[in-house]
Amino acid sequence: MEIDEIVKLVKDAVEKELNQKEYKNMKRIPIEASGRHIHLSEEDAEILFGERYQFNKVKDLSQPGQYACKERVRLVGPKGVIEGVIVLGPFRGSTQVELSLTDARTLGVTPVLRESGSTKDTPGILITNGDRYLKLKEGVIVAKNHIHMTEEDSRRLNLKDKDKVKVKICGSLRPMIFEDVVVRVNNRFSLNMHIDYDEANACFLTKDSYGEIYE
Repeated sequence: MEIDEIVKLVKDAVEKELNQKEYKNMKRIPIEASGRHIHLSEEDAEILFGERYQFNKVKDLSQPGQYACKERVRLVGPKGVIEGVIVLGPFRGSTQVELSLTDARTLGVTPVLRESGSTKDTPGILITNGDRYLKLKEGVIVAKNHIHMTEEDSRRLNLKDKDKVKVKICGSLRPMIFEDVVVRVNNRFSLNMHIDYDEANACFLTKDSYGEIYE
């Protein structure tokens, strides 16, 4: 075999390997652990913080338009209290408290696994800020893990809104597969899978961890 032919074979093999790696990387899904937090309606924010109150943004979050606030509240349940729960902005149409299963048990609240925004017939809780308080009738959930993505992402991954998929957690000390992960497609989103701290601890999530759709 001529040297030129050998060089071409090596070059083709390298290009193929690089293309496979690039394709694999395109399939990777960033993963973010989401701690306990609260989304407040404008009306409930006024009850807890005062009339016409505006949140004080501290930093932007991974999803466009979403941000962490300086404000904190206290959650008071039948069995326990959790201090310093972060408020996320902007205002929501209705107040929603997102906890881990461990948090729910600490508070003595019946854990209900729901998609964000699905709060009908969920537990309530007492929310306080100093001497101000709000008796939330419903809205406490353990958020179902999910993937945010744009329409372009959904086409690349061959998925559609409300699909449920299996995601393998890679690059961690305890690789595992999450089932029934909800796909949420909207061009206002950025590609990211959200899991709570219980799930993150279970799979030893690190900054090098990522998800792959498992078929």
